[in-house]
Amino acid sequence: MDNQTNDQVQKTEVKPIEENDQKVTREEKKQERKEKRRERKEHRAVHRIFPIWLRIIVVILLIFIALIIGLLVGYSVLGGGEEPLEVLTFDFWQHIIDIMTGVE
Repeated sequence: MDNQTNDQVQKTEVKPIEENDQKVTREEKKQERKEKRRERKEHRAVHRIFPIWLRIIVVILLIFIALIIGLLVGYSVLGGGEEPLEVLTFDFWQHIIDIMTGVE
């Protein structure tokens, strides 16, 4: 009988130790997860020198500049126009629209 109580005492003593170990490892794992989350957040927080809204504006300006250059080159070199800046006037485009609609 003494052996049975001794075994029971040992079993009850072992359980709290294992539970404490599990609690410690759980807490350590939680701490590790929290640290990883913090590192990810810090890594994600990028301060851009060239913000996205400014990038969009620059791209739109570059597209507009490419359009103007394309019109000038197309009219003067390919179209045989004498003065390249004529393509930028309102009268020129009104004349083009009149030709397309059949007014002229």
